[in-house]
Amino acid sequence: MADVAARAGVSPVTVSRAIRHPEMVSDALRARIDAAVHTLNYIPNHLASALASTRTHIVGVVVPSLTNGVFDDYLGAIQDVLNPAGIQVLVSNVRYSEIEEERAIQTLLGYHPEAMILAGVDQTERSRQMLRNAGVPVVQTMDVTDTPIDLNIGLDHAAAGAAAVRYLYDLGHRRIAHLTARADPRARRRHAGYQRAMDELGLSTKGLVGASPRPSDVAMGGELFARIVAAVPEVTAVFTCNDDLALGTLFECQRRGMRVPDELAIIGFNDLDYCVAAVPPLTSVSTERQQMGTWAAQAILDIIRGSGRRPRQPQIDVGFSIKARGSTVRAA
Repeated sequence: MADVAARAGVSPVTVSRAIRHPEMVSDALRARIDAAVHTLNYIPNHLASALASTRTHIVGVVVPSLTNGVFDDYLGAIQDVLNPAGIQVLVSNVRYSEIEEERAIQTLLGYHPEAMILAGVDQTERSRQMLRNAGVPVVQTMDVTDTPIDLNIGLDHAAAGAAAVRYLYDLGHRRIAHLTARADPRARRRHAGYQRAMDELGLSTKGLVGASPRPSDVAMGGELFARIVAAVPEVTAVFTCNDDLALGTLFECQRRGMRVPDELAIIGFNDLDYCVAAVPPLTSVSTERQQMGTWAAQAILDIIRGSGRRPRQPQIDVGFSIKARGSTVRAA
């Protein structure tokens, strides 16, 4: 910074002000300083700045996957709020592992973030203790819990799973299968909702549950559905724990010459973009992942930039909706 100041003919304090608060410096002076920064390839030392100001301008975000389209929209919403405010988002992918999540939380807290955002509510006790002791706002998202660490925004996955079954039941289906892969906590809750609704409706699930411990993908949807058809040829509807499996089920039906929805109805979960583009379009349980990311980021921004002001509602259930399309309902 001293080198930049000398080249621009100003004090280091003025350089710091121009970089951190450019609106406080005249256009001519800022242009001179910018030219010196570019000529010298100067990169501000954020560690030194953090030590001097006790502010790091960092928010840590922990997600279970970077390949799942659900988290693309979610992370984009978080960045759309925080980046314009001068806050950098550090993202850690923990690959659906509680132990990796524990390590990631410890690592991110080592950078002294101003807040933490987590996808999920099923942290280990050690993770929860580290987050409580960190003294920064913590937002758990994507799910709801009776014991939030701090702030919480999400949806009731068990209720969503049950709603998917009742939707198919109301269309006249009685042999309703469920496909699930890599039983992360949210997928387990969706399955619990499926099982609860089937029990309440007096429907058997024997031979109608297809599960795999492997990571979910489209091909797996076809594999799991093939097992269901072999065990219960009379199956008329499938509820899948995500849209990848729903798309794979649709492809398997097309390979077998099964008409959708005439011979098989399919409903997925999350309502990713390709659901509308599929032929026929896929019905899916829609989740408000962008709203969750936006609310989490805005709540944090209000706290760390607003003298500690916290949201009136520390916990929000955003709910869900079923987007009915051609995979369950014939076009008029």
